[in-house]
Amino acid sequence: MLKGKVYKHGANVDTDAIIPARYLNVSDPDELAKHCMEDTDADFVKKVKPGDIIMATTNFGCGSSREHAPLAIKAAGISCIIAKSFARIFFRNAINIGLPLLESNEAVANTKDGDTLEVDLSKGLIKNLTKGAEFKAKPYPGFMAEIIADGGLIEHTKKRISRRRA
Repeated sequence: MLKGKVYKHGANVDTDAIIPARYLNVSDPDELAKHCMEDTDADFVKKVKPGDIIMATTNFGCGSSREHAPLAIKAAGISCIIAKSFARIFFRNAINIGLPLLESNEAVANTKDGDTLEVDLSKGLIKNLTKGAEFKAKPYPGFMAEIIADGGLIEHTKKRISRRRA
């Protein structure tokens, strides 16, 4: 179960807005986190608490296919992202590092910046605790849920290899 405060964004938040190109020579997640969303909200990283949630309208993560973007978000402490839609390559990169993404038109339409949400990934249930409302998102298929629970594709693969050797 995930729980956090919502930081709401609009449409077409691109990877340059998430992590500016000037930091693409950085590979340390903690260093990337310091610059997450800094060109759109200079105080974003100072405000975010572990477990908080980013919410956006459509096409979140569009632009270049940089893997730095979901990594910076996850390292900043964001527990998940909820949007009406995601850029496909961003979606794939996020799952690969174990950052859960949910699509829910209703949740986005009925949630404001600063609301507190509780998210059950296994059921695809989003509860807006501020408003006392519930919304559905499509839960992940089993294999994707395992990848996210394991912390991403690399950790998932290590666990599978370890089990096979045992």
